[in-house]
Amino acid sequence: MNLDPKQTEALRAVVETGSFEQAAQRLHLTASAVSQRVRALESKLGNPLVVRSRPARATPVGQRLLQYLRRVMQLEADLATDLAVENYSPLSLTIALNADTLGTWFFPALAQALVNEEVLIDLTVEDQDYTYALLESGMAIGCIGSEEKPMKGCFAEPLGVMRYRLIASKSFCARWFAQGLNRNDARRAPVVAYSHKDTLQASFLETRFGLLADAYPCHYVPGTEPHLAAIRHGLGYGMVPELLLGNGLEGLVDLAPDFPCDVRLFWHSWKVQSPRMEALSQQIIGAARSVLGHGF
Repeated sequence: MNLDPKQTEALRAVVETGSFEQAAQRLHLTASAVSQRVRALESKLGNPLVVRSRPARATPVGQRLLQYLRRVMQLEADLATDLAVENYSPLSLTIALNADTLGTWFFPALAQALVNEEVLIDLTVEDQDYTYALLESGMAIGCIGSEEKPMKGCFAEPLGVMRYRLIASKSFCARWFAQGLNRNDARRAPVVAYSHKDTLQASFLETRFGLLADAYPCHYVPGTEPHLAAIRHGLGYGMVPELLLGNGLEGLVDLAPDFPCDVRLFWHSWKVQSPRMEALSQQIIGAARSVLGHGF
């Protein structure tokens, strides 16, 4: 079956932007024209591809089509490079990963590989428990996350363990945990989490003290560096990647030195890959394993 590139482009734009109006702005069309192209594609395939909600999202069939389209784009970009060696033709890849991976080892370990392979990256940052859903929905061609089971047609390679420590500033400890970390004070002391999806602190407090997520106050500060900055300035306490702490805590306190939190990470991508994507996959796996603890 031949797919109309204008129709598939409209589908991608709608799902990526979340609305027909924003897709129309991206494609320099009217919303009606975008809708007609998507409906024509749905008619050709005999299945609805988009859930007309706010935001718009792909149906299961739409997700499978988006997966296919991203893989085709990747293979075509590699082929174009092979056929026109003298022309600069970078490969564009959409990768989903967690904030702590991006904020610690990803660029130091992989920057040179991205340059050498002439890869343009479109990074989507999401909690490690949710990056897999972006690969599943066709919004990413590869992901780093905590899901162990590979999707059909994909592989999942263990990368290692990201270790977290429960950290607070010394002034925060003096105010809230003068007697050490305990259940009564933990009910009043504010936590600093990345987002409402971040469950590291919640899991620790529920496991250690039986406290549910709504039993204590919580700040939400996205981003690895801002999150650590909030903790350093005494807004609250939270889980911090050991990689960020280096050899010393520098004015910080490990509230639970005997109870680190270990998160196992995996690299997910398609089994059938273009040569450059395959090379990048191996670079990601090797770089992660050289930095992260094994723990498998």
